[in-house]
Amino acid sequence: MIETNNLTKRFGDITAVDDITLVIEEGKVFGLIGTNGAGKSTFLRMLSGILKPDEGSLEIDGMGVFENPECKKNFFFISDEAFFFLNSTPDEMARFYGKCYKSYSRERYEKLMGSFGLDRKRKISTFSKGMKKQLSIILGLSAMTKYIFCDETFDGLDPVMRQAVKSLFASDMAERDFTPIIASHNLRELEDICDTVGLLHKGGMLMSEDLDEVKGDVHKIQVVFPSDYDPAPLTERLRVLENEKRGSLYTLIVRGQEKAIKEILTEGNPVFMESLPLSLEEIFITSTGVEGYDIKNIIY
Repeated sequence: MIETNNLTKRFGDITAVDDITLVIEEGKVFGLIGTNGAGKSTFLRMLSGILKPDEGSLEIDGMGVFENPECKKNFFFISDEAFFFLNSTPDEMARFYGKCYKSYSRERYEKLMGSFGLDRKRKISTFSKGMKKQLSIILGLSAMTKYIFCDETFDGLDPVMRQAVKSLFASDMAERDFTPIIASHNLRELEDICDTVGLLHKGGMLMSEDLDEVKGDVHKIQVVFPSDYDPAPLTERLRVLENEKRGSLYTLIVRGQEKAIKEILTEGNPVFMESLPLSLEEIFITSTGVEGYDIKNIIY
C-alpha cells in the first residue's frame, strides 16, 4: 500500500505538489489524471525516490522511499521521457536492469521482445518514440516488481499497442502481486483499465474515488414521459446532478439508489425508461461539479 500525508514539493516560488494526502491500495489500477503542469510527474518522482518531499510523508509498504534501496527494489518507474545509456541496445539495458532487480526475468524479457517485434541488437537511439515506450514497458514488466509507476506511458503508442499493454497489466494483476499507477493527461486513455482515479489540478488532489463505489451511487437514466406530463415535481424529489432534454427524451444523472430513483420516476407513468452506463468523464464531471470546478477545462 502507498500512503502520502500532506505531501508537498516546491521549486522556488512554484508549488508543484500541494498538501496531498492519499492512499493507493494494492492490487488495483490507480489512474492519476491531470493537465500538463498539474504535478503528475513531480508526484511520481517523489513516489520513486528521485525527489525528496519538502513537507509531509510518503511510505510504500510502510517504508520511506528517498535514499532507501530496500524500498526501491519493489517498484519500476517509467518516466515520460525514457532514459537509455548512450549507444545501448535493448539487450544491454536488459542486462543492466537484471543487475538492479533480483526479481528480473530474462525469460520474460525475451518473450515480450518477440511479441512486440523489437530488434534486441539494434541501437535504441534509432528507435522511434513509440518503440522506446514499448521497450520501457518491456523492461519494466520484466523487472517483475510489485509496483510500476507509469508517466504518460501510453503517449506515443498506437491504439492497438495501447490495448496490448493494458492486457499485459491485467494479466500480471491476475497472476501475481502487482499494482500499476498510471499518470495521464488523457482521461479516455484510462477509461477501461482503472479501478481508482485521482484528479490532480495545480498540484492539489481535487478528488480520489473508487470507480465502483461512485458508479453505485450515481446513475444515468433516460426516460420519456407522456407528452402532456411535466416531470418537474418528480425530479425535484431527486438529487439530480444533470438534466438534459432533447425532444421528449430526458437524460438524467442522479445521485442515490437506482431502485429508489426509478420508483419515483415511475410515478409519472413513463412510456420508456432505461439505465445507461456512466463514462469516466461523466463520473468526474458530476463528482466535482458541486465544488465549482469547470472540470471539462481541467481534463482536456
